Amino acid sequence: MKTVLKFLIVIVLLQAPPALAQNVPLLVPEVLNEFPHDSSAFTQGLLWHEGFLYESTGLWGQSSLRRVDNETGVPETIIALDETYFAEGLERVGDRLIQLTWQAGLAFVYDIDTLERIDTLEYDGEGWGLCHDGRYIFMSDSTSRLSIREPESFRLIFRGAVTLEGQIIPAQLLNELECVGEHVYANAWNTDYIFRIDKYTGVITAVIDASALLTAAERESLSGGSVLNGIAYNPETETFYITGKNWPKLFEVVFVER
Repeated sequence: MKTVLKFLIVIVLLQAPPALAQNVPLLVPEVLNEFPHDSSAFTQGLLWHEGFLYESTGLWGQSSLRRVDNETGVPETIIALDETYFAEGLERVGDRLIQLTWQAGLAFVYDIDTLERIDTLEYDGEGWGLCHDGRYIFMSDSTSRLSIREPESFRLIFRGAVTLEGQIIPAQLLNELECVGEHVYANAWNTDYIFRIDKYTGVITAVIDASALLTAAERESLSGGSVLNGIAYNPETETFYITGKNWPKLFEVVFVER
């Protein structure tokens, strides 16, 4: 499956340069700052709020919710999940945090100040990424579609396909999400790319190539599956924080045309 997926990515992203160059800008992250990141954290969800990063980490028996000092990379608080849950995406809705699970069909709700679990929500299918635009929740679920949900009840409102140059993207690409203005930013799973998606149409309006963030030596030191994942936006500075699963660094960046 992974071989087929990688082949499709090459076809869609790399073997159509004229169309991409004319209609879909190719951006790169311009690094403003580098910070330490806990390399034991299998990052599944990331968000910034009032000076802290909140991080959801995955894997069976290692899943957690964390409040992290973004300057040092040190978790101030770690809430461990039961070993039967594989944690996924994370988002803030008001004074609550909502954390997805991969295959359990459950989302855990926490008080953002105390990190006490206060509720559990249910959904059908898998949970991957999550973001909130102030009105709706957007969710990825291992398919080529984004779901739109009501923030309080988590009720499904709509599911729509994500397209690049008129083609529906392959399944299992849309991973960690971040809502910023009119767009949803999505890590393209198992690649070095981030998609900028028009949240109203599902059309990819830019592709971000983050392959140069880590050095060759840093990449060689990573274990299998330690791919780019984790994107958070700081509205105060209008910058993004991005990292990866088990990465040793977190980068503060802006996206610019290459």
